[in-house]
Amino acid sequence: MQINMQGPAGRYNPPYGGIATFLRQDYCDDIATLDADYAILGTPIDEGSPFMGGSRFAPRSIREHSLRFGSAGYYDSLTGKSYLVEETANRRIVDVGDSDILTTNVERTFDNITADVAGILERGAMPVIIGGDHSVTYPVVRAFGEPMHVMHFDAHLDYQPFVHDLRFTNGHAFRHIKPMSHVLSLTQIGIRSLRSALQEFIDARAEGSHIVTMDDIRRLGPESFVHETFPRGEKMYVSIDVDVLDMSLVPGCVSAEPNGMLYAELRDILRATARHMDVIGFDFVEVNPQLDVGTGVTSYLGAHTMLEFLGAIAEAKAARR
Repeated sequence: MQINMQGPAGRYNPPYGGIATFLRQDYCDDIATLDADYAILGTPIDEGSPFMGGSRFAPRSIREHSLRFGSAGYYDSLTGKSYLVEETANRRIVDVGDSDILTTNVERTFDNITADVAGILERGAMPVIIGGDHSVTYPVVRAFGEPMHVMHFDAHLDYQPFVHDLRFTNGHAFRHIKPMSHVLSLTQIGIRSLRSALQEFIDARAEGSHIVTMDDIRRLGPESFVHETFPRGEKMYVSIDVDVLDMSLVPGCVSAEPNGMLYAELRDILRATARHMDVIGFDFVEVNPQLDVGTGVTSYLGAHTMLEFLGAIAEAKAARR
């Protein structure tokens, strides 16, 4: 069943009141009945975070901060355009709640995430995932069947070897993803952490991963980087770890690192990607509300990034139509 969360026309709906669906869009409690172009799915798991938990609370926190943007799209003074107006007016963005998380049973939790994403795809909607830690990208990507490229924003490679029977932490996701038969390429952007071991770089490069440092990004610029790296019009899945941004911007992140992207750098690459590629899904992960400052700026930044990227994707898809 799909439920209208916006209330009667003209209702004020302050951001601190009401039920917190993403952008206060309609809620669907049964994916099998979903009618939307974009489906928001939370994956509130942090069992893959070996240093400090708390990112399981991010889907709820990011939803709450998304209410500050209202429910009728947004106007960007930098571009002079309005975005997501038709999508919100016609109820084409729907929140489907969270995957069922079975505490301590990571493999069955991952099966639930994969099934939910597959259900969204079967209904013809694009999955937009709110993590959770970065381990969730693995069960999300395996739900897709069509050939696609994967763009991975992160300070870390997340390409750790499978040792000590560790396979499903937030440091292993892309070692699972790269060998998948439908993944045409993996591009890892913003990598800079001194905690990513040499063996990760050796293995990732040997298996065909394209590793892009901050210096590479700043030398090429967003448009040139995207245009020179990816074939135009092909399908792309994007995974965004909040720690790709500089640590000064993300107090609510366990693994923040120095010398990261400014928000404008991330925004411009995402916009260029939306124009140049056919984005078929994305996730935003690793916000930890328990570490955040009182105003929740990291959750707010997460909602902001998702909103702008979704706006760019919707604009690009409308232009192609």
